[in-house]
Amino acid sequence: MPRKVTKSLVRDIKPDRQYDSVQVQRLINRVMLNGKKQLAERLVYSGMQTAADKLKVQNPLDVFEQAMKNIQPHMETRSRRVGGANYQIPFEVKGQRQNHLTMMWFVAAARSHKGMSMADRIAIELTDAYNNTGIAVKKREDNHKMAEANRAFAHFAKF
Repeated sequence: MPRKVTKSLVRDIKPDRQYDSVQVQRLINRVMLNGKKQLAERLVYSGMQTAADKLKVQNPLDVFEQAMKNIQPHMETRSRRVGGANYQIPFEVKGQRQNHLTMMWFVAAARSHKGMSMADRIAIELTDAYNNTGIAVKKREDNHKMAEANRAFAHFAKF
């Protein structure tokens, strides 16, 4: 009997109000806690503006897009059991998962800064990611190093 064909699980997200960007809306949704979307919007927008002012860039959206591009992973490792041993096998990250990991790492890095408002944390992490430094970029680098170190097991990947 043939398997069922599942529907695509990707939700259609409308762009945000201020920058008309789906990526910014995804960040707002990820920052939001307990359904308080307006608060999350205010935090993200003020963080983006603060980062743009600090970097002396006219458009905060340019800062955001460059920062997200710098965080975005290209390789990751997945554990696979082969012949009684577990191997970390490197895989290329594509599409929706790439965006998902980028947003998760960014928000986790912003939340890890303590002793300041969330808007300031977002601004700090945006400026760090824009300059290719910071916690989220380090997470991406660690992922890439792990994938590079386990490149010898790439032949176990089944596509």
